[in-house]
Amino acid sequence: MKILFVYPMWTGSYTGIAKYFARKSGGTYPPLNLALLAAIAEKQGHQAEIIDAEVERIQQDDLINTVLKRGADLIVFTGMSPFFHISKDIATSLKDKGEEASICIGGPHITIMEEQAFDKAFDYGFIGDGEESWDKFLSAISKDESLDSVPGLLRRSGEQILKNEKMSSNNNLDVYPRPAYHLLNMHKYALGTLRGRLKFASIQTVRGCPWQCIFCASDKLETTKISKRSIKSVMDEIEFLVNTYGTKHFMIVDDVLTLQRTRTVEFCEAILERKLGITFEGSTRANLLDDDLVALMAKAGLIRLSFGLETVDEDMRITMNKKVPLDAYREANALLNKYDVEALNSVMIGLPGESVQNVRKTLAFLRDSKDVKQANFAIAVPYPGTEFHRMSVSGENGVELISDDFSEYKRYGNAVTKVNGLTPDDLTRLQNEGFVSVYSRYWRWWPVVQKNGVLGLVFALYRLVNMITAKITARLVSTNRHPSLD
Repeated sequence: MKILFVYPMWTGSYTGIAKYFARKSGGTYPPLNLALLAAIAEKQGHQAEIIDAEVERIQQDDLINTVLKRGADLIVFTGMSPFFHISKDIATSLKDKGEEASICIGGPHITIMEEQAFDKAFDYGFIGDGEESWDKFLSAISKDESLDSVPGLLRRSGEQILKNEKMSSNNNLDVYPRPAYHLLNMHKYALGTLRGRLKFASIQTVRGCPWQCIFCASDKLETTKISKRSIKSVMDEIEFLVNTYGTKHFMIVDDVLTLQRTRTVEFCEAILERKLGITFEGSTRANLLDDDLVALMAKAGLIRLSFGLETVDEDMRITMNKKVPLDAYREANALLNKYDVEALNSVMIGLPGESVQNVRKTLAFLRDSKDVKQANFAIAVPYPGTEFHRMSVSGENGVELISDDFSEYKRYGNAVTKVNGLTPDDLTRLQNEGFVSVYSRYWRWWPVVQKNGVLGLVFALYRLVNMITAKITARLVSTNRHPSLD
């Protein structure tokens, strides 16, 4: 069979400045999930191809025409909640234009929503971790065998949707083949860092996070279960990427990079032992760091760590189940600075219990600390399957959900909740105020240029002008804004 894996251009759903920073700051990540499924398909003897429309900048209409011309037996999409509609719209257009290939959909959104997300444009859906299901599905469909034993499979029988019971996550990730990197244009993936834009590859060593913050769909996605790869397997893959593509920087996409200290030490020692001369980055919790560990990680090539501060308000932190002491963030920023490691502090605006005063208390914490070099401000989004979504629907802790259109569930420039009288416009203004407030300090101007270029600084100044203009306008005319925003 010929199988075509399609990764649509998701940043196309953003507009203006948000689109620029979505691509420039965040970078464009290789679709590892599709590359792994493609590798499984190739292992079974099938022909696989990946179209990464995001990195290739292929607009939706051109993408549809490209898919139609390729002539596949199976077409595979994946989708997170805010961008799921893009995959659905493309699949619908393909069907309308006479595409005869079976269309598959997987990913977090359909895993959470199951039958509710299984649109008629899709022939097959996969819920849960898809690797094992995909392997069994390909084997069954190639041999024209029954699909009843394929775990987590959605399919149709007339108007009825059939759903097979999904299987538990595999604890041993070594059983899967190396992602099909040869099907990606590996030279096009780049990240903005304080060391400039770096070409990179993504790699996963561990899946899962044992904690259950209210903004994660941990129950539905079973993310509290920990699955691992052997350090040897990880290092062999890194060495392959270095030797094959000249890759020198790696994004470790584990939920918590330093989840197990002994494993992190083993990973760093393996990097040093192989003398690959790489750099890497990832995400962790601020309280899972210590001086000796950071020193070793920096020696091995660590250049950036991200962690979620979210808010400094203790009551809100209890509500969102964030069990990290606030002092840990001060210590983590200072510690990373000591070893010249970039620290990225993430904040969510609009969490349950939010107020203008709470936001500005968080901004003051970040703005006035010279140990804090960078911060990112996102709108808190009640994604389906999360405790936050349940709270928003029921109206708990001052949160009111005002949209069930998942295409609006974006973290930048848009909000789908009201919180304690703060409207979506108020929340986006506070998000903008966060960027302006923190990056108004002169010692943070150069980092903006390093990561986002001169144009990034221009956009930051544009934000400042917009914020000032909005405040002046609000005082000149009567508006319905939250009074404490002025």
